Amino acid sequence: MQTDNINHSKPGAEQLSAPGFLRRIGAVIYDALLLLAVLFFATAIALPFNAGLAFASEQYYFPLYLFCVTYCFYAWFWTHGGQTLGMRAWKIRLVGPAGGRVSWRQATLRFFAALLSWSCLGLGFFWCLFDAKKRCWHDLLSKSYLHFVPDEKNSRLL
Repeated sequence: MQTDNINHSKPGAEQLSAPGFLRRIGAVIYDALLLLAVLFFATAIALPFNAGLAFASEQYYFPLYLFCVTYCFYAWFWTHGGQTLGMRAWKIRLVGPAGGRVSWRQATLRFFAALLSWSCLGLGFFWCLFDAKKRCWHDLLSKSYLHFVPDEKNSRLL
């Protein structure tokens, strides 16, 4: 089991800084492109079950299926290493309140809280511009936090 190098409880321990707004949005855009490809693949898997026809608006199971695929995409990455591909590219890691890994419960809460952040015209994301610790609504609600991760070579020296 891998342990994280982040320790918030010991005085004098090296604490990583929170990523800024533009870094967060960069990771969101990167992940959105990857998620789009995953959703295309998920649709290709589901089409044979609909006789190869396009899905109609009254078929509610298809959007629910894509919603579940989206949840699994984010929650799995968050609980297994704390980074999606976009977060890795932008050197961001998700950690729990003690600096450790995020639980499935926290990942679920974060996912739904992020939906709330987006549904309010993105206000939950813009919140990090005003918060002293650069936290968004979904950071606060899920008690999980994003940290900037320096280069792997340099992070081993910390």
